[in-house]
Amino acid sequence: MPVHERLSPTVPWVQVTATDADYDQADPGLLRSLHHQLQLIRGFEEYTLELAGKGLIHGPLHSSVGQEGEAVGSIALLRDSDTINGSHRGHHQFLAKSLNHVAREGIDLSRPLTAPVTEVLLRTLAEICGLARGYCHGRGGSMHLQWAAAGAMGTNAIVGGGVPQMLGFAWAMKQAGTDDVAVTCYGDGAANIGSVLESFNLAAAWKLPVIFFAENNHYAVATTVEEATADARLSARGPGFGIASWRTDGMDTYGVHLTMREALDHVRAGRGPALVEVDTYRHYHQNGPFPGSAFGYRSKQEEASWRERDPLVVLGRQLARLGIHTAGELEELAEVAKRVMREIGSVILEDVPGGKPGEQRIKAAEWPRGDFVDVGVRGDLRELAGLRYEEELEFRGRLDRMKFVDAVSGVLRRRFDADGRYVILGEDIHKLNGGTNGATRGLADAHRDRTLGTPISENAFAGLGLGIALDGRYRPIVEFMYADFMWVAADQVFNQIGKVRHMFGGAANVPLVLRSKVAMGTGYGSQHSMDPAGIYATSPGWRIVAPSTPYDYVGLMNTALACEDPVLVIEHVELYNSLGIGPVDDFDYHLPLGRAAIRRRGAAVTVIAYLNMVGKSLQAVEQAGVDAEVIDLRWLDRASLDWDTVATSVRKTNNVLIVEQGAVGTSYGGWLADAIQRRLFDHLDQPVQRVTGAETSPSISRVLEAAACADTADIVAALNTITA
Repeated sequence: MPVHERLSPTVPWVQVTATDADYDQADPGLLRSLHHQLQLIRGFEEYTLELAGKGLIHGPLHSSVGQEGEAVGSIALLRDSDTINGSHRGHHQFLAKSLNHVAREGIDLSRPLTAPVTEVLLRTLAEICGLARGYCHGRGGSMHLQWAAAGAMGTNAIVGGGVPQMLGFAWAMKQAGTDDVAVTCYGDGAANIGSVLESFNLAAAWKLPVIFFAENNHYAVATTVEEATADARLSARGPGFGIASWRTDGMDTYGVHLTMREALDHVRAGRGPALVEVDTYRHYHQNGPFPGSAFGYRSKQEEASWRERDPLVVLGRQLARLGIHTAGELEELAEVAKRVMREIGSVILEDVPGGKPGEQRIKAAEWPRGDFVDVGVRGDLRELAGLRYEEELEFRGRLDRMKFVDAVSGVLRRRFDADGRYVILGEDIHKLNGGTNGATRGLADAHRDRTLGTPISENAFAGLGLGIALDGRYRPIVEFMYADFMWVAADQVFNQIGKVRHMFGGAANVPLVLRSKVAMGTGYGSQHSMDPAGIYATSPGWRIVAPSTPYDYVGLMNTALACEDPVLVIEHVELYNSLGIGPVDDFDYHLPLGRAAIRRRGAAVTVIAYLNMVGKSLQAVEQAGVDAEVIDLRWLDRASLDWDTVATSVRKTNNVLIVEQGAVGTSYGGWLADAIQRRLFDHLDQPVQRVTGAETSPSISRVLEAAACADTADIVAALNTITA
């Protein structure tokens, strides 16, 4: 019979319960301040519910009524330099962090609130109402609240979407040598999201100073936590990843405070991440001013039992027991909070002329202007002014033939040697003498602390890269081994990185470079071969660059790394071992953002291509004997495309052929052809023609792969048709 031995986790997992004795030993001033802040946030939330009931809040309102105590109790311990982010239900955490930032001495409702405190309440209310004076100028609303100056780095409407980003802040804190802590707040629904579990693993493996703060309010909309997972104690997951974990009553504000103190001590001591689960309850439905019982998934008896455990009731009872406040004083504090919110509301609201008594509307002057709609999708590029720009023909240094991949590794090594802010992360980049293709050769030997080989968890390390970028102290380069892997991380790539600047008001810089390669023609099949350009071109926020020569790669990568917008740098495996002209020892020049290159001048047809298809287009032109002008786009996104060069060529040739290798369904040329025909219709002798791959993805079979990918012969055939 086999021997059985019960295993124990290697890290602690404990339940913490505050007792009357703990309250007896507590600082009365702290308890009083916690209660006053809790009452003020409750007044804020109830006021927003009132506005929602009047139809004055557009979109969902996810109130935190019932959950405010765990936010107040935990965040009171954080410094300004500690950061938090949260979920779609994050008003309470945002307010607690912001109020602590402007009132380190605490909140006192027995006195008039200071101007900075009322400003926090007003700007938060305005943001939830979608108004210009809000922290994100009305773009964020209830679900996207950010005030970076306070360390409130953004709530997030994608369940679990913000969790990986806090790993980036935590990495920057650790790398900078501080004992600051990043706190990411999420709910029981997010506990089942893959990006959260990926983040657990990565944070534990790298011993990052992050606290995973799990708000177990028992319902993901109407689905109970017991329905969604076998063990409803969400903190049970921490020890499985090697994360020290705590569980406590989230309705006991001071109990949460004591628990968070233990977790913070653990993390600040450098012992790795922590998980804190608070058992809590939202008194209202997923969104709006009605209880869950109104929708049939909760009973009124259940709701009443949790109302008896309301954090205001629990903390108020202790304050009365300790003689800090009488019952009458507690009732008066609730009225003060309501009065404060009515006064703040009067700044943005007015009575409807001729309306019913009490009928209100938003003041017209409070709304953002309609022409603000696209401001801040990307930056204004002022950071690129004054850089040294040199095209190949202007280059003053030595040039010689070199492998394309040596240009990749050469410019990365140069930037890392010259600037300690750069960090690169991805799978196997620190091994195999520079990753799977040698692109990061030498980096791990020279800069091991900034060359981070990651687990296979694209969502986690893409989000971590975004957090590093938003932190601002370091400049991340994220590598996806193959472009197809970007779709594993689609939430971080498209919902987060591409949208974050615009979503939070248009001001935040996002200096992130994402590198990946196209592997068509190498036999890697359907899931390792795609060209991502067509998808990214339809996704706001990203700039896209696609170098075709070693010289261009160096200059374009330098510009991408200097840019404060996220930049996708696409590489092609076919180019890696190809030879071309590149710099011998000067890797510091730049190539202008938004400028294409004319690789061949001609008058009969304009051929537009990028990556390896530039070379194939040049070959095809020679084979077909056509007087074609070949344009290497270099920059592919809508905002960076060189329309001057394209338009000048089209006005001369009156014919256009767009050449790309990949599948027609994800074609980059689809939108480009439409844009050319709309802009330059009067100069075209015929519709814009296109060369693309087949509908299907490339297959492993050499024959089927060749049939799926466009090649030189396809370009020759198209040129002959156009000029016939």
